[in-house]
Formats: sequence, structure tokens, C-alpha cells
Amino acid sequence: MSEHPDNIPAWWATGLLFENCSCQAICPGHVHFDQVCYGERCIGYWAIRFDAGELDGVDLAGVSVVIAYDCPPHMIDGDWIEAIVIDERASKPQRDAVERIVTGRAGGPWATLARFVGEQLPTRYLPIEIDETDGTKRVKINGILESTVEQLKGRDRSRPVTFENIYNQIHPPQQVIGTGTSTYDDGRIRFATERTHGLYSSFEWRVG
Repeated sequence: MSEHPDNIPAWWATGLLFENCSCQAICPGHVHFDQVCYGERCIGYWAIRFDAGELDGVDLAGVSVVIAYDCPPHMIDGDWIEAIVIDERASKPQRDAVERIVTGRAGGPWATLARFVGEQLPTRYLPIEIDETDGTKRVKINGILESTVEQLKGRDRSRPVTFENIYNQIHPPQQVIGTGTSTYDDGRIRFATERTHGLYSSFEWRVG
């Protein structure tokens, strides 16, 4: 597992965060890592689009990143396998800053998740396409990932179905619940889902 960083810089970031995993309905591990997920493994991804932010003077706006993971159904047991792909269009300083954030080396919410990672695969730099329309989020990495997350329709069709006041390390307290359909294969982590756990939110991370 990764160690907590000794020197934590002040930084902030805002943007779009969405996810899909192999769990049916709501992923128990999303609610709390001590809940047991469905199936032999929980496998999925987080997609992030930084709309604004700064770490050590580096502007994070416009950078996209995907974090794929493969973990035991009791997520708190650790021993996660994790793979990071950063959009190749990011500059070298942006790549370094975003990698520090999502590996937890810059502190903040990802430092908590990093404690559960047993194997961190080498970071890759490839084109990432993230698109969104009302209620639908899409991400594509040619040859590796193609995914769509769509919000659930509630009784009041003018409003999404949401979590309210939920505690989660990387999402804000309010999140839009949906379903996701994905295919992912990077040679080590592989999964295919159809209308399984999905959700999205507008994140705001601040450290220091």
C-alpha cells in the first residue's frame, strides 16, 4: 500500500467525476469500503475532467485522466491493482501534477484511496475523449476504454435521482445516480459491464 506523503502542498481542483464498476445497482463499496461488493472482484474506473485547479503553480484546467482498478469485494482489505491514463495532450508539468494528485502523493482525498493500492501499474499517456450531454457522460480511450454513464430517471423526470449527504472520499455529498455500460482492457485490468453501477458529480478538492 502507498504511504501518506510527508510534505503536502496547498492545491485545489474542480471538475467532472464519473464512474462505472461491475457491481449491480449501487456499488456497496461506493457507500463505504467496509461493505462487501457483488461478485468475486469489484472492477471499474473513475474518469476525471479538470475544469480548473492549480498545484505548485501548474494550471490543471483541461486535463483528463482515467483511473482503472481491480480490487477484492471487501475493498477495505486493500491489495487493489490500479492503472492511470493521463491525456497525452497535457503538458509535462500538468502530467506530473495530476499524477501526484491521483496517486495521493499531493495529499487530499486520493491519499486515502492510495492506502489500499497494492500494485500501481505504470502511468500511460494516451488521448482521452470525455463528452457530456444532459444526464449522459462518455469517455473513450482508443483500444482500451469505451464507456457511457446515464442518469436514472426518477418520478419527477425534470430532476435526476441523487444521493444526498453521502460520505465519499472523492465525490461531493451530492451525486447523480445512474447506470454504466463499458468495455475496458489494458492488458492487465479487463472488464465489460452493461447497465451496472454508475454515477457522476461535480467535484471540488482543496488541500491546505
